[in-house]
Amino acid sequence: MEHEPVVEQEPVSRTELNAWRRGFTPQAEIWNGRLAMLGLSVGLSVLLIARLANP
Repeated sequence: MEHEPVVEQEPVSRTELNAWRRGFTPQAEIWNGRLAMLGLSVGLSVLLIARLANP
């Protein structure tokens, strides 16, 4: 059984991860996830408030 090679990664600073970058970059994927969760939360909140407002 052979061992898989170990890949060492350099640490990335918080400012680099939070940077607003376009294209297929890790920063864009992080912002995409954040905005998707924000949209989902707002949508569910609107539905919940609409249900509670109309008995």
